[in-house]
Amino acid sequence: MSVMFSKNSSSNGIVRPAFFFISGFSNIPHSNYYYIFLSFVYVVSMLGNSFVMIIIYRDRNLHTPKYMAIFNLAIADVCQSTALIPNLIKTFLFDSQEITYVACLANLFFVFFFICMQSTTLVILAYDRFVAICIQLRYYAVVTNISMGVLITVTWTFNSAVMSFTVGLHTRFSFCKSTVIDSLFCDYGPVYRLACNDYSPNIMMAYLNIATFIFLPLTLIGLSYTGIGVRWRSGLDWVLLSGRLKALQTCFSHFTLVSIFYIPVVCTYITAMTVSIHRNARIINTSLSYSLPPMINPIVYSLNTVEIKEFAKKMFRANRLKRIAPFWGIRNRHP
Repeated sequence: MSVMFSKNSSSNGIVRPAFFFISGFSNIPHSNYYYIFLSFVYVVSMLGNSFVMIIIYRDRNLHTPKYMAIFNLAIADVCQSTALIPNLIKTFLFDSQEITYVACLANLFFVFFFICMQSTTLVILAYDRFVAICIQLRYYAVVTNISMGVLITVTWTFNSAVMSFTVGLHTRFSFCKSTVIDSLFCDYGPVYRLACNDYSPNIMMAYLNIATFIFLPLTLIGLSYTGIGVRWRSGLDWVLLSGRLKALQTCFSHFTLVSIFYIPVVCTYITAMTVSIHRNARIINTSLSYSLPPMINPIVYSLNTVEIKEFAKKMFRANRLKRIAPFWGIRNRHP
């Protein structure tokens, strides 16, 4: 495979390739079926999350702090799936594994940025459930639309700043050897390992990001559930019991999301740091870890809430009446 490099004279002689080549599933047997599976996952993810966003936008009763966070999670799911899966489908349809240098850095940024948004939004939802159960009487004073908007804005700003700095570290690299990225997208580690110069700052940043966006959120979520468990066992006022039971039901759905999102990622990172993982196993596990949560989130959590179910039923009934009304009008004109 011939490799083309371009020398950027304005960057102190840094050598950058015109294209990277993403190996993807090229060495995995029967990968065509896997591309079809990922296409199905993408379609379901887009439909489910789009449906959730439309319902929340249309129903003014859902313009509450909790549903602001759910809306934010749906946006992160849609954008993360779009940043990852369409490029894989393009490889399958057009047999094109090339990606330009700039597009590769953009792909790296958006995939990891929206993964971080998913992680931080799960923390926000855990905070919302903690306040709703443990200090229910002050919930509407503590968790307001303004405070939730500030939290979401801070996460977008912080995550974009961290990911911009993380991706910016790659711009100092010279690539004078292989340009084949051994992953299914422009993955952080496989890209910096192709560099000819020192990439120890990138390794440090990788560990910092894992701690910040994986283990710290897991710790905070764990502490919130610990607080909920202590409050539940310490005794409840019967007047507030029904409200807490309703809030507690969403905790089980949230816990399912947390498990689906964090367990595969944590297992992958811990395994990678302790033992050697076969290339195919690593790529398949990464693809499932990044593609399945956006599909499952609206099914398990968003569409399972009572408010969204009720509005969806009303919307379907209204559409059904619109279709039936002309028919009854015709019958009334012809007795």
